[in-house]
Amino acid sequence: MIIRPIQHQDLEALRAIARESGPGFTSLVDDPDFLRRKIALSIDSFARSPRTPDDEHYLFVLVDENSGRVMGTTAIEARAGQDRPLFHFRHSAGAPGTADEPDQLIRCNHYTGCSEICSLYLRPGDRRPQAGKLLSKVRFLFMAQHPQRFEDTVIAEMRGVSDEHGQSPFWNGLRAQAGNLDFATVTRLAGTGDTRLLDKLLPGGSLCTASIGEQARRVIGEVHERTRPALKMLTDEGFRYTGYVDLFDAGPTVESPLAGIASIQGSEACRVQVVDDNVPAITRNRPGHLNQALLLTNGGVRDFRATITHGATWLPHHRLLSVPRSLAGKLMLETGSVARCLALAPTADQKQPRSHSPLLEARYAH
Repeated sequence: MIIRPIQHQDLEALRAIARESGPGFTSLVDDPDFLRRKIALSIDSFARSPRTPDDEHYLFVLVDENSGRVMGTTAIEARAGQDRPLFHFRHSAGAPGTADEPDQLIRCNHYTGCSEICSLYLRPGDRRPQAGKLLSKVRFLFMAQHPQRFEDTVIAEMRGVSDEHGQSPFWNGLRAQAGNLDFATVTRLAGTGDTRLLDKLLPGGSLCTASIGEQARRVIGEVHERTRPALKMLTDEGFRYTGYVDLFDAGPTVESPLAGIASIQGSEACRVQVVDDNVPAITRNRPGHLNQALLLTNGGVRDFRATITHGATWLPHHRLLSVPRSLAGKLMLETGSVARCLALAPTADQKQPRSHSPLLEARYAH
């Protein structure tokens, strides 16, 4: 498995992912023109050399290195709200048993200007150990390598509750007050950036949750069942929910200071030493941890590459990473190259029977 920046030839794979993900996955919509623009913006973003974050959007794909098949996607928006408004509801919960402070949803643009991680999707046939972890954590190592490209606060909008037919209990409760558009239509409009109609229809001030029904109230701040593993990964990284939810499915937005993200704090910048493939390698990241998997990235931007490997050896006293020649070629590394690595704890995939792994490598995320 190799992570690389998206390319123009990945359009059909991206369309397939947009179809598979369904309503509610607003960062990828099955619209060829929209997806072409998204790919073009990503390619342009990787080609830039910004001193501060702007409207860059970095879209990565996870590729099977043997077949070339695109297995999934993951992305970072450098500065959310630059090209279109970024609105949320702030959920203001009233005190239990009181009538003077009712439960309210207040529309706001609190997170405009933050960096956003998004578009994480692992295709149904490509669940395998470490794939979801690679898609999630690789963004943080890219950010650690290039911090000037990102804001000090990072957010993730998590997918809210919907059923197998794409129906959202929250939107069904709000729908009558917002033009009676169906959930698939509003998420498509939101995903493609055509929000003029939605801006007119959605409540502009505060909305009392008593008016949307019990089923809608119950899912405010809750995530899709297939998004729970992604949320768990982010909370382990230090992300926290502070009461801001999506306008359409009420999924939570979580946030963290960039410098406080665990994978950024735990990763190591290093120099590479390329060795022959027949040189034995034991990954020794700290005393007592042998043969531990490493998430390894090169230091590039347009030629960014990343993978998870047991084959490299981290030599902390020398801040040197010994990399077999065949792996170095796949990651576009040479002796003396700058790289970054992160030691990974054993996953539940390795500890539990294989039947448990789909929950950990779920295809839906955010």
